[in-house]
Amino acid sequence: MNCKFLPFLFAVFAITMTISSCSEDDTPPPPVNEEELITTLNVFLTDTAGNTVTFSFVDLDGDGGNAPNITGGTLMTGMTYSGTMTLLNESETPAEDITIEIQEEDDEHQFFFSSDDATFAYTDQDGNGNPVGLTFDMTTGSMSNTSASMTVILRHEPDKAGAGVSDGDITNAGGETDIEVTFPFVLNM
Repeated sequence: MNCKFLPFLFAVFAITMTISSCSEDDTPPPPVNEEELITTLNVFLTDTAGNTVTFSFVDLDGDGGNAPNITGGTLMTGMTYSGTMTLLNESETPAEDITIEIQEEDDEHQFFFSSDDATFAYTDQDGNGNPVGLTFDMTTGSMSNTSASMTVILRHEPDKAGAGVSDGDITNAGGETDIEVTFPFVLNM
């Protein structure tokens, strides 16, 4: 082989590799919207007389070794409560208000509620008219002196068009669970 063509062949090879490595597929992927760290969830339930009962979940070490502190309360039978929620990341100083992020990204979030002795109705919507759940109505059952529970689940990027999802059925929601808490409560007359 003639050695005077070797630099020419090397240059052609280098140019070919440079051109073939440049393509439109080399665009970086969009940034991933990571799940929020939620250390505190407060549920405020206000009855028709203006009395408020607060349910609280606090887990300052997140998935760490310490168990969360969960506080329920006592509710009246057959009462409709107006519910609101706040979510915080208290591992930061000052605490980050995750509620604001959920409001800003309401089309990517939905709360789901369940209880063995209460029913729920959404009172807020995202920009597309789908439920969010930061505000809701909770109507308690009629059995006095009953110990019950309420489960609150926040889903990130649920399929809000899924069957029953807009009515609060989590079965076809998909998405990722940001937080799930079960609060105990007692019903009294």
